[in-house]
Amino acid sequence: MKVIICGAGQVGWQLARHLAGERIDVTVIDSNPDLVRRAIDTLDVQGVVGFASHPDVLDRAGATDADMLIAATHSDEINMVTCQVAHSIFAITKKVARLRGQSYLNAVYSDLYRQDHMPIDVVISPEREVADAAMRRLAVPAAFDTVSFLGGRAELMGISLDDDCPAVNTPLRQLSDLFSTLRATVVGVRRNGTLFAPEAGDQLFPGDDIYVFSHKDDSLRALEVFGKKAMPPERVVIVGAGNVGLGVAKSLEGRPGRVRTRIIEANRSRAEHVADSLDRTIVLHGDGLDTELLAEAHIEEADAMLAVTDDDKVNILAAVRAKTAGTRMAVCLINDPTLTSLMGPFGIDAYINPRTITVSSILRHVRQGPVLGVYSIGDAEAEILEARVHSTTPISGKAVRDIDFPEGALVGAIRKGDEVIRLTGDTRIEVGDAVAIFAMAKDVFAVERLLQVTVDFF
Repeated sequence: MKVIICGAGQVGWQLARHLAGERIDVTVIDSNPDLVRRAIDTLDVQGVVGFASHPDVLDRAGATDADMLIAATHSDEINMVTCQVAHSIFAITKKVARLRGQSYLNAVYSDLYRQDHMPIDVVISPEREVADAAMRRLAVPAAFDTVSFLGGRAELMGISLDDDCPAVNTPLRQLSDLFSTLRATVVGVRRNGTLFAPEAGDQLFPGDDIYVFSHKDDSLRALEVFGKKAMPPERVVIVGAGNVGLGVAKSLEGRPGRVRTRIIEANRSRAEHVADSLDRTIVLHGDGLDTELLAEAHIEEADAMLAVTDDDKVNILAAVRAKTAGTRMAVCLINDPTLTSLMGPFGIDAYINPRTITVSSILRHVRQGPVLGVYSIGDAEAEILEARVHSTTPISGKAVRDIDFPEGALVGAIRKGDEVIRLTGDTRIEVGDAVAIFAMAKDVFAVERLLQVTVDFF
């Protein structure tokens, strides 16, 4: 498979890093020679300096025989034109574009992306993806990460273990025996900064961050097993009324039940616009770090505080002040991955990384074969792959314990029909099942091989 990535910024570089590690032929295009040089020097990729929308640049990048083009430059318009050129001149089969402009994303204008108009096969909106991620954090405030899989019937939850967690110092095998009806599986553990796939004999310790797959109906019980209580927030304070903050506020207004929401926005004209766009949300104009304004927003009574300005440092400080004032949960938007190590020492409950979320969304459309979904964990340290099992899939008809998974891979959940079942080593994977698998980055390629269908399937 040959993929051209247009834009070698944070998202483009991360995509190239993922795909190059899986033996995919990757070429990166960027007008900044320093970014192209960085990609060539640090990754097993080719690079072309130039404007991605120019036909001669795409030609030099090998567009004549490319299978996919991902347009992730800083400009929506360049991304759109690049996809048009890729379609009209080079007939590239699949084209993915990252678009930020909200007008381009309005459902009223979705006809724009028809093949005979602007032939973009997949449109990715970072702001919408981040807003959705923020809503998932608020829905399960006891977890630092939550993602739905298997048609919404299973959840991956990230949980930080405390000293009073009843499951610590107990082998995972024994936990399965103690909670024999619980449909939940621990697939990843981060200990002292290192992520790994645990074995049945491994124990959990206070301070561990774990990733747990759970049946949707068993999520609350799984949280309790690992020492957490799930209490959906009734009072939310949002710092930053950009597209993400506005999107979250609209979603909260649309949720069943009354959620009291307040937004703090530093820009007066933006605050006025947001106030006109919302029905029940109170919008306050001012600095999100102002203690008096935070008090006016009743930060001390808030169940959750979400800091989503475009400044990482403001988000971190706002979250710290919220926690100091008594907010039960604080979540902040962090673009710089080097700052995430501050979350624990500062007492911040969770963070959202737009780059990771955007990369996961795009990877979902890159994978070959029956892979239905992908979620990237941490700094590209591991992935969750969701796939459908076909008759020629290598794992079809085998019990989980008999499948030759690489050391860093674990089955997290299996859906048979409409039901997510309790997973054991004797569980047999059959045609039509949907599986979700945790895999360390080095093992993703091997897991994909186990999920691919043979040519006989076609």
